[in-house]
Amino acid sequence: MSAVKSPSAKPVRATPPLFNWLDHRAAGVLAHPTSLPGAFGIGTFDTAAYALLDFLAAAGMKYWQVCPLGPTGFGDSPYQCFSSFAGNPYLIDPAPLVSARLLTTDSLAPLRTLSAERVDFGGLYRLKLPLLFSAYSNWRKDPKRALPYGDFAAFREEQSGWLPSYALFSALKDHFDGRPWWEWPADVRSLAAAENSPLRQQVATRAEAYAFIQYLFFGQWAQVRAHAAKLGVGIIGDTPIFAAPDSADVWASPQLFQLDPKTARPTFVAGVPPDYFSTDGQLWGNPLYQWPAHASDGYAWWLARLRANFNLCDVIRIDHFRGFDTYWAIPASALTARTGSWEPGPGLEFFRAIRAALPGAKLIAEDLGELMPSVVALHEATGLPGMVIFQFAFGADAKNLYLPHNHRANSVVYPGTHDNDTTLGWYATTDEKSRDHVRRYLRVNGREVGWDFIRAAYTSVANLAVIPLQDLLSLGSEARFNTPGQSQGNWSWRYRPEQLRVLHENSAAYLRELAELSGRDGVPLTAPTKS
Repeated sequence: MSAVKSPSAKPVRATPPLFNWLDHRAAGVLAHPTSLPGAFGIGTFDTAAYALLDFLAAAGMKYWQVCPLGPTGFGDSPYQCFSSFAGNPYLIDPAPLVSARLLTTDSLAPLRTLSAERVDFGGLYRLKLPLLFSAYSNWRKDPKRALPYGDFAAFREEQSGWLPSYALFSALKDHFDGRPWWEWPADVRSLAAAENSPLRQQVATRAEAYAFIQYLFFGQWAQVRAHAAKLGVGIIGDTPIFAAPDSADVWASPQLFQLDPKTARPTFVAGVPPDYFSTDGQLWGNPLYQWPAHASDGYAWWLARLRANFNLCDVIRIDHFRGFDTYWAIPASALTARTGSWEPGPGLEFFRAIRAALPGAKLIAEDLGELMPSVVALHEATGLPGMVIFQFAFGADAKNLYLPHNHRANSVVYPGTHDNDTTLGWYATTDEKSRDHVRRYLRVNGREVGWDFIRAAYTSVANLAVIPLQDLLSLGSEARFNTPGQSQGNWSWRYRPEQLRVLHENSAAYLRELAELSGRDGVPLTAPTKS
């Protein structure tokens, strides 16, 4: 298979755009909940989350953007989750479980031995998950015990479209010592098979425990969202375009993915060819979709996924938007992403289905990278706001689309994203040509380049400006959240509570003034009236 050209999925007609929701100017922060401070080895839905929201409100910010909230597996990436629908158990605050007498104060002591500086995912696996199962066991002794998250049975009914299959998948995975589902016995190698297997009853209690843990996650996150709504802060979530290979999604619906019917292994996998981040490209390894199968039922799985995501967040960023036009198909046997071909995705038909089923959907298209004309045409037809990244703007000529004078109103501007270095880290390590370009373009001396980028983002014509928390805290490369192409050591950065406290005291008023000066008040824009 060769990478000669990128064919459009289907011709895109020039029609009015499907979506037009970004009708206001606003600012927000990018900070995944795992980076929140706290005593239990990882950020949780505790007072630190409320403190961050309080800071956003004080700073005049209207959005909190997070990475995917799903349960992470090998590599700890929120973009490789065991489920596209479930929440990450590590984010559950254990303190309310003590108040509910499901856990004891002493039982939390091991969690307090974990690092407060970085997330120790291995330690959490060893220490936190057993605590959550213990909480379930104690609840099961008295299932009528009142919890502040509503009725468990009602929750299971509300989430019945995905929760039973996820819970059974997770219980079976434990039963088989964490092995991927394609290594399980044939009688449980898919949801359809497992429904008739004796193992289903054997692991039923464990499956209910996983459902109960999801009840805790959803209940606590609902409280955080309620506080955000009270403050006028919306949550921007994130939906990876692909599902993880070892996930309840692929296990439950193998017919929707490009799998070998004999081995249940992918025939081709996802990734991108050589790019800004990697000379070998990025070999993600996710199974690719059988798009005709999705189209045959009106994209039901995707619509269910988006509905679930919108139950958690107000706005959804769709990762790797270009994959809906054409996607890079890599043979499953390939060692790098250099070998592959562009194959057609579902195109505008997919977004028409979303528009029909979810007419109020607020989506952001992650449209970064070198885009073929067909991708640009699809993006224009959807009307979705795209993304512009300041760190990609400098070092070339004035035609660079990421330079502020080329920005468009219907877009989201970032100094950098979770995949970039911090602005200070980037500036310290980039070439002198780019640094000189920054100084001359922004008319600055470069001594406070982090804040220079923040001010430039605020004054951009892009309607939404989202600032990584690391840049607000003026941190360097030590605070980088993710390095694409690096399989280990990512996603572990955390800030300290005093850092946010100082930022709140010293900069909230200034940021609010920036928002006022640049019209980022979240109020819908109106056309000027004639006198």
